[in-house]
Amino acid sequence: MPRRQPGRHRKPEPLAAPEGAPALVLAVPGAPTSASRSLAEEVSSIARSELPGLDARIGYVDGGDDAFPSLEAVLTQAAAEQKARAVEAGQPDPGPGAVVVPLLAGPDSALLRRIRQAIMNSGSGAELTDVLGPHPLLAEALHVRLSEAGLARADRARLFTVATAADGIILATVGGEEAVQAAGITGMLLSARLAVPVLAAGLDEEGAIARTAEQLRTSGSQQLALAPYLIGPELADGLLGAAAAEAGCASAEALGAYGAVGRLVLSNYAAKMGITLPGQGLGAAVR
Repeated sequence: MPRRQPGRHRKPEPLAAPEGAPALVLAVPGAPTSASRSLAEEVSSIARSELPGLDARIGYVDGGDDAFPSLEAVLTQAAAEQKARAVEAGQPDPGPGAVVVPLLAGPDSALLRRIRQAIMNSGSGAELTDVLGPHPLLAEALHVRLSEAGLARADRARLFTVATAADGIILATVGGEEAVQAAGITGMLLSARLAVPVLAAGLDEEGAIARTAEQLRTSGSQQLALAPYLIGPELADGLLGAAAAEAGCASAEALGAYGAVGRLVLSNYAAKMGITLPGQGLGAAVR
């Protein structure tokens, strides 16, 4: 038998966060609650499981106590620890104190302005990534949430149909016109998955949901569904229920801590750090 070449069949080294890499700080919008903390912790856990050794932390845009530390305080602490490590290692430049990833599916200029201000106030030199979408993985997550609510088939390949399946989707977001346009891109991807029309509308624009519902019904859709293009913490209490009532249709849940959300958070961090993740480039972001 021929002799096996040494090292030829060794498994590749498992990917891990580089030693001394800055922390990933998840910037969580909205009023701090136990629900938003649980969601943020789950998203962070998904990111850590994909990149062992990752220092993932959570900062709340509206936080300010021990239970919900503010984004500025978390960044200040991360920068101090990064500087201490650099001094210990004899490095003159500690690099950025952290990489901040907004927990937002789409752009929200007012929230992003506040996140940038927190970074500036912290003096951490932290870098800010893009929001998570538009992205094909978010279209997948929307599809899953609709199917969980019985509003879409779980799999296009299956022959049976769901009796309550919607034939028109309102993709609801917040953050103004820019957010609606960005949601529309993911909406096109969702429409291709479900083979039904999908239109984006702003929850924070008066009458937008009703107008979009009317537009879909005029074009022939009879059974509508509301799909929140939102992670969850940025969604004000009661807003989704009021929108569903306004449109006269059922609603799916917000995206929440769906696995793709955690992977996109890590992907944005890795892109800033120049880390190549396994499978990176598949389902790349639509910018």
